[in-house]
Amino acid sequence: MSVVQDVDVSKEKEMGTKAINPEDPSSYGCQIIQEKTTLEQAKDKSLPSDARLIWYIVDGETHIDLTRCKKMSDLFDLYYDKYGPGSVQKIDFGYGTVNPKLWGYKASDKKKRK
Repeated sequence: MSVVQDVDVSKEKEMGTKAINPEDPSSYGCQIIQEKTTLEQAKDKSLPSDARLIWYIVDGETHIDLTRCKKMSDLFDLYYDKYGPGSVQKIDFGYGTVNPKLWGYKASDKKKRK
């Protein structure tokens, strides 16, 4: 039996399976920028252009989050696993216009040479 178990463990390592935690968005490859925000706050143009708005229902109240994720299916999976079936209502594009590579970038304060 130990031989079979060793083979199963090696297959998991090869396949690259990972532990997914619904409370940790980074385990899905997502980043929550604004949680339970309003639409007016989410319309900020200084946010990245790849951010998405997601509407979901928790305890009968509709909430909006602004998130970044590589794939929309991972974003859906995050909220489905976190809040349950029927909670995700709509996923839409955000209003940000900043290039995602440059968002959050801060120029270094290097002193000029003489």
